[in-house]
Amino acid sequence: MKMQVHAAVLIFLIFALFPMWAYAENSSFTQQDRDRLNRVEDRVSRVEDRLTRVEDRLTRVEEGLKTTNQRIDDGFNALNHRMDDLNTRMNDLHGLMLVLISGMLTLVGFILWDRRTTLAPVVRKSIELEERGVKMEKVLKELALKDPTVAETLKHVGL
Repeated sequence: MKMQVHAAVLIFLIFALFPMWAYAENSSFTQQDRDRLNRVEDRVSRVEDRLTRVEDRLTRVEEGLKTTNQRIDDGFNALNHRMDDLNTRMNDLHGLMLVLISGMLTLVGFILWDRRTTLAPVVRKSIELEERGVKMEKVLKELALKDPTVAETLKHVGL
């Protein structure tokens, strides 16, 4: 970079001084020329110093950017790790939900099966008792035809 600056300054000086050489009547180097050259050299050295300071600042900015980029990369890596953990937890929750749903469906199926098996004997017994009641009623009606007290009792009960 310094080499480029030196080359640029040298080219600038050549173009700046060339018109003076073209119009110079005397080729001898005067005190004014020396003073002017010293002033130009001073300016060039000041410009070089300023460029050096700018380069130093740019170097510090680049280092700061590298540090910032590193911190951003670390943040993204941490975020990716968290997202992976979250995905793992979501998959675990999904599996747990499937287990719970299948458990509930199994429980409902068991309840329905148990209700049928529990109610079947009760329904059978109820039918038997109903048939027996019908038979008893027939027997009592036939008995009532033969015995008036039984007929009176049945009438009183509402049969």
